[in-house]
Amino acid sequence: MHSKRVFFITVFITVTLFFLSIFGIKLGSFEIKGADQMRYGIDIRGGVEATYEPKDWDQAPTDNELEAARAIIETRMDASNITDRDVTIDKSNGKIIVQFPWKSDEADFDPQKAVSELGETARLTFRDPDGNIVLEGTDVAKSSGQINQVTMNPVVVLELSDQGAAKFAAATGRLIGQRISIYMDETLISSPIVETQIIGGNAEITNMESLEAASALAHKINSGALPFSLVVKNCTIISPTLGSNALAVMVLAGKLAFMLVCLFMLLYYRLPGLVACIALVLQVTGQLLALSVPQFTLTLPGIAGVILSIGMGVDANVIISERIKEEINTGKTLGRAIDRGFERAFSSVFDGNITVIIVAVILIIFGSGALLSFGYTLLCGVIMNFIAGVTASRLMIRSLSNFEAFRKPQFFGARRLAK
Repeated sequence: MHSKRVFFITVFITVTLFFLSIFGIKLGSFEIKGADQMRYGIDIRGGVEATYEPKDWDQAPTDNELEAARAIIETRMDASNITDRDVTIDKSNGKIIVQFPWKSDEADFDPQKAVSELGETARLTFRDPDGNIVLEGTDVAKSSGQINQVTMNPVVVLELSDQGAAKFAAATGRLIGQRISIYMDETLISSPIVETQIIGGNAEITNMESLEAASALAHKINSGALPFSLVVKNCTIISPTLGSNALAVMVLAGKLAFMLVCLFMLLYYRLPGLVACIALVLQVTGQLLALSVPQFTLTLPGIAGVILSIGMGVDANVIISERIKEEINTGKTLGRAIDRGFERAFSSVFDGNITVIIVAVILIIFGSGALLSFGYTLLCGVIMNFIAGVTASRLMIRSLSNFEAFRKPQFFGARRLAK
């Protein structure tokens, strides 16, 4: 694509996405939140500390039970992209202490209301008509609301553990035509009829009103995998660990650094420097959208990941600009110099980025909390570096080279005339 219009189309897309990432948009139920509505970590915005303890539990919970409860709570928080959290166990008193940040749209700053985001803390049981427990929440590996591809009706799909599959096969075999009731503690949430014996560990709950109702029931079933019911005994507000003005200071520092980098690129590399600045704006925009759309928690390590990836983006553009300048100085035509410059620079950029991608993926898979936040922002930044710093930059420079006024060597920092 060597058209002169490509540069302006790329700039238009960059500006549009930039304003979208800063101010957001809301069309009916569809919403993309702006940068000021991101979910920030405890270190930046503060949050809530909640203390949980077993409810109606006539014995002290074992260490394994407390660890299982902590793992389930952390899994829920991961599913909600709450990466900045601290879930600790007080084994001596049988309590679980959870710290997590405020939601992005929090207005009341009510800790009791905020705790509800963690989902149900009741014990899930499946019971026969006589009230006997035939299955527990810990026997359910996964639950989801789906559309049955045969009947096209909403259903809840249950995936059971091996032990749960054996229990459920025995129960459904003797309860055909009867109801198996699902309880959260002593609250009935569903009571489906057994139509046939269910073997293999996969089951469906039919006759759901809508996909939304199926998804809501599935969420409750997923939340009920706790080994015992939990009750919140204490809720407190946590102040930002970096101070209330930390975010404003970091944003100001980021803006100043970005402007200085762009000024250097413009003065030293000129036309490729201008393209590099636009590419960096597109890269940062992509990272902001990757955080605001899924409401991924942005922490201080996450900001470090953003800054590191921006540095890699600058490095990629410097390498590309230098390679283009070298090719022009050897006497190549401008078009050939641009193509050769990108070809020579790509291997260096690719090698550097691919190693960072591997590290970021490992952090996302095996890390949690702050490490997960750092890995996520770093991965998004490197991917955007490929999109903006390599692909978009090449399209823009190639487009600008079609303008006769920009074919002079001084626009590329070169000494010889590009023909």
